[in-house]
Amino acid sequence: MEKSIKIEYDYNEFELNCRYDKLLIITDENVNRYQFDEFVKVLNHEFIEVFIVKSGELSKTLAVYENIMAFCITVGITRKSAIIALGGGVVGDLAGFIAATYMRGIDLIQVPTTLLAQVDSSVGGKTGINIGNIKNIIGAFYQPKFTYINVNALKTLNESEFLSGMAEALKYSFIYDYEFLNYIIENSEGILLKNQDVLSYIINKCTSIKYEVVNKDEKENGLRKILNLGHTFGHGIERLCGLSHGFAVNIGTNMAFNLALDKGFIDAEYYQQFLYVSKLLNIPISIKYHNPEKILDLMKSDKKNSFGSINLVIPVGRGKVEVFDNIQESEILEVIKRCTNA
Repeated sequence: MEKSIKIEYDYNEFELNCRYDKLLIITDENVNRYQFDEFVKVLNHEFIEVFIVKSGELSKTLAVYENIMAFCITVGITRKSAIIALGGGVVGDLAGFIAATYMRGIDLIQVPTTLLAQVDSSVGGKTGINIGNIKNIIGAFYQPKFTYINVNALKTLNESEFLSGMAEALKYSFIYDYEFLNYIIENSEGILLKNQDVLSYIINKCTSIKYEVVNKDEKENGLRKILNLGHTFGHGIERLCGLSHGFAVNIGTNMAFNLALDKGFIDAEYYQQFLYVSKLLNIPISIKYHNPEKILDLMKSDKKNSFGSINLVIPVGRGKVEVFDNIQESEILEVIKRCTNA
């Protein structure tokens, strides 16, 4: 996997490094309103098509996928064309899957506009769409030609969207780099003020870790699974409780920490650090939900499971996690209840 990530403070340094006959920009309503004009003026390309989807997970469906495919045919997108994903994780996942499957694959350029997409989903080549409550059950591993990150794009985010992205960034300190946790704590004020230098450091740190992990295990056969800390729990919470991805993952991470504490994998001090930094950044660790069994049922359908077992990423030390497939369902349900006040 070739590392091709550029982190800048505006769109002026964006340039295409290949000649394309047409460009298709896939974006959503919010990005179209706040950032599209600024981005498109730097493209300097004669043939640009645009497809705008509604903001949110409901756009990651087979129906929307089919509509965009039909649009590609209508406007004459070819194998010499490129798709630009201008938006957050939903747009990146959807546009990525379009690029991976249209004419058996055309070039994809990721231009993430949310913190969550900048620190995580735009890097690594995962694409996908949902069916019902099952997240990303259809998809492909498909690497972008390059990823262009504009740090100042984050200024358009509301507080909830921004903090959701910080929850995903926080994950990297628990799975790979414990010292990164100290940086986040020491720079929490700058983070909340969206200091561009602090955010640039965080984005660079997260993308570097993800690149290193994915380069060793692109298809998620082993090491890459550690990137799923909190996700198996979190996907169920996200779909059933209507939370943002990052917030749901942080609640899922709390469940994973609870399991680790119950099993004696970590000490109470480390768990308190997780609680402390979550509170410092105003990221939730629990939610009220009346039916924890339903969360467990969704977890059973997670695409990362195998041989009838739920695969869970659980902390086993400071900045270290392991994947377990032998946790009893009763133990899993207990921590779900604990963190949903059920």
